[in-house]
Parts: sequence; C-alpha cells; structure tokens
Amino acid sequence: MNGSPYVISVVAKSGSGKTTLIERILPVLKGRGLSVGVLKHHHHESSFDTPGKDTFRIAEAGADIVVGASPVQVAAFRRCDGSADLDGVIDQHFAGLDLVLIEGYKRGSYPKIEVNRRARSNQLVCAPDEIIAVISDQWWELGVPCFGLNDIEAIASFIADAADRSN
Repeated sequence: MNGSPYVISVVAKSGSGKTTLIERILPVLKGRGLSVGVLKHHHHESSFDTPGKDTFRIAEAGADIVVGASPVQVAAFRRCDGSADLDGVIDQHFAGLDLVLIEGYKRGSYPKIEVNRRARSNQLVCAPDEIIAVISDQWWELGVPCFGLNDIEAIASFIADAADRSN
C-alpha cells in the first residue's frame, strides 16, 4: 500500500476493551504484512510525560521538543498550544504506513469501529450511520458487520480489507 495510511477510530465507553482489542488484532494485522501505527487519544489537559521525570522537567523548563532514546524505544514529547490537529499529527508521524488505528476520537471524522460490552452499556456511543462495524458481546442490527469480542481473525480481515479498498 502507498500514500496516506487508512485510518480507523476504535471507539467505546471507557472500560469496554478498546486497548485490549487493539492489542489482540495488531499481531494479526502485522502478520498480514501491514505496517500499523496506533494513535492514543489523551483527552485530559495534562502531559503524557510523568511529572518529576527528567523529560518532564526539561519540557517544563521550556524545551520545544524533548526526545528520550533507549536501546528499545524513542519517545518524543513536543509542546503545542491547544488541541492538536489530528490530520496534522497523522501526516507528520504516520506517513508511509498502511494503517493507523486511533484509540478514541469518537467525535472525529474517521471511520469508526465501536466496541460494546453489555456489562458497560446497552447503548452505543456513536450513531449507527457513524460506524462501519460493531464488536460486542451482544448482537446489533445496524446494517454494518457485527463481530463477537473474540472474532479476532474476522475483525482483522475486515480492517485489512477496508485498508486495501481505500488505496
């Protein structure tokens, strides 16, 4: 796949299993040869970085960007004013990938897959016309595919096919 990555938001009420789903489908998508990035929505007005850590202290002192590097990871923390432009973040950090999974951004404009657990809610957070699939432990008649919580191979196939069709 070439060009801009295909982007899907995985949305749900808190505690419904967005992160768990992403953890489970990532190896399957990677096994199919896709390059995949994940963007975690952090809606709190606080830093991702941890207060008291060196990187946090340096950023607080005024650095515009702080990059931490170790043998296994590189992390960049960049200061910005106001809400980040989601399209700009994707263009800057995910260029060249096949697929970006966004955890959250239920009010964003990207196609959405909603995770629903009966124990959390018997209502969806998005309107039916906003979602391309539902993953749940209950059945939804919405005119879009509905997968069980453990249908990992089928969910990954659905996502891979959607990404393939977008290019």
